[in-house]
Amino acid sequence: MAKKPLPKPTAPIKAAKAAKIVTPIKAAPVAAKAPVAPKPAPAEIVTARIAPPVTAAKTPFATATDFTKSTTTETLETKMEKITATTEEFVSFGQANIEAFVKSSQIWTAGVQDMQKTFAATAQAQMDATMSTLKAMSGVKSVKEAFELHSTLARSSVETAVAETGKLTDASMKLAEQAIAPITARVTVAMEKFSKAA
Repeated sequence: MAKKPLPKPTAPIKAAKAAKIVTPIKAAPVAAKAPVAPKPAPAEIVTARIAPPVTAAKTPFATATDFTKSTTTETLETKMEKITATTEEFVSFGQANIEAFVKSSQIWTAGVQDMQKTFAATAQAQMDATMSTLKAMSGVKSVKEAFELHSTLARSSVETAVAETGKLTDASMKLAEQAIAPITARVTVAMEKFSKAA
C-alpha cells in the first residue's frame, strides 16, 4: 500500500499582518481620590440623637379616626348587649325545658303509682273472690254445685280481667297524654322561636 504524502504546512504569517492584528491597549487615566469628610465630633452625634420629636397638628383625618374609634366602641357594646340578651334567653329556654321534663316525669310517676294501686286493689278483690269460692266449695254436696261455683268464679274472673284491662288501657293513654303535654308545649315554643329566627 502506498503512503499518502502529508499536506504542506501553511505559510508563516507575515510580520506586517501580525502588527495590524495586535494593537496596544492604552491605560485609562487614574482619577484623583475625593477628599474624605472629617468624622463628626461626639457632641454633634449626641445632639442629633436627642432632637425632640416632630408633632403633627390635628387634622380632619385625626377627627375622623376619633369618630371611628367611638363608633367601634358603641358597635362592640351593642353586640355585647345582644350576645348577653341571647345568652340569657338561651339559659331561660333551657331552664324551661328542664322544668317541663321534671313536670312530665312527676305526672308519669304519680300516674303509674295510681295505676299500681288500682291494679293491687283489683288483684286483692280477685283473691278475695277466689278464697270465698274455695270456702263455698268445701261445703258443696254435689258435683253439679261445685261445677256451678267454679264456672261462676271463672266467669267473674274473666269479666273482671276484661273490665280492668280496659280501665288500665284508658288510664295508660290518659297518663301518657298528660305526661307528654309539658314536653309538647316546649316543642311548640321551640318551633315558634326557630321560625322567627329563620
